[in-house]
Amino acid sequence: MPAAIDVITEELDTPFLAVDIEAMERNLASMAAAARARRLALRPHAKTHKCPEIARRQVEHGATGLSVATVGEAEIFAAAGFTDLFIAYPIWAVGGRGTRLRAVAEQASLRVGIDSAEGAQVLARAVAGTAVEALVEIDSGHHRSGVQPERAAEVATAAARAGLVVSGVFTFPGHSYGPGRGQQAATDEADALTEAAASLRKAGLEVDVCSGGSTPTATMADGAALTEIRPGVYLFNDAQQAELGTCGWPDVALTAVSTVVSSAGRRVVLDAGSKVLGADQPAWTTGGGRLPDHPDARIVALSEHHATVVLPDDGVSLRRGDIVRVAPNHVCAAVNLANELVVLAHGVEVDRWTVAARGANA
Repeated sequence: MPAAIDVITEELDTPFLAVDIEAMERNLASMAAAARARRLALRPHAKTHKCPEIARRQVEHGATGLSVATVGEAEIFAAAGFTDLFIAYPIWAVGGRGTRLRAVAEQASLRVGIDSAEGAQVLARAVAGTAVEALVEIDSGHHRSGVQPERAAEVATAAARAGLVVSGVFTFPGHSYGPGRGQQAATDEADALTEAAASLRKAGLEVDVCSGGSTPTATMADGAALTEIRPGVYLFNDAQQAELGTCGWPDVALTAVSTVVSSAGRRVVLDAGSKVLGADQPAWTTGGGRLPDHPDARIVALSEHHATVVLPDDGVSLRRGDIVRVAPNHVCAAVNLANELVVLAHGVEVDRWTVAARGANA
């Protein structure tokens, strides 16, 4: 841990989220290179960082556009000057949401996800007369939203009849989140997109886009089946990615800077609880986050403002007042809880970035 963080905390109360800008830049460059090597477009998911400053860096590294999760996020990034957006979600575009969607389409080139004929018809009415394009979402094994590959043409044909331009298919291989699951999820992704694209072509529809890719599978993406990838977490990484083996601890670019506030032997309590780190804790993870500078320690309990840490018997001791870094399990959830990110270079504060799309969940 850079000693300079201790100096920062004299002026800034813990807990706060800090970004190691050198690590983040390495991550941005690495993913961009991986996409180029596979001849894939890179459309990173901005729901991870929610910051226009970071999105600009992603574009500088070669991103063709941004993925977002909500109309609210699309509004914020369009207002910030980003003109190529994909809402990777089956938007139900009624009422005010449809009106807002149309307004975004007047500011940026916009694609929207669909996974039903009904959703496509609602979307078509909301954006009639605009250049909005639709991508059919495919379930490649995560079993969340999306249709089975063999039903892709059914949804796409209904969308085309409703007046939408269907430009292709997309999926999220979220079942990659688990030890040893990455390669199978990447294979499932490629198979599902290939089958879905073939069904659209058989129905007489052109397929320009086959979009996939999560952070655990991005570097395994099949360039013969996909045209673009949409990783999000990669620029920061987090405890989940480290435990999956997707990254190493030096690649974790965002951490919560926290203070030890209580101590009882090998058990200490930090002031970064679930309202800072987020509450995500999949069954396969080893705790409520990790301490990159003390990898053998475990966060055994999280409450709103406390993280209880058990230190190994033969490891380092932590005392009240010590400053530590905590990698959240799921960095997207942690960022959405913060108003700003403190940017560090060599452990020294160089900037602060507002989390502009915080809470833009609709």
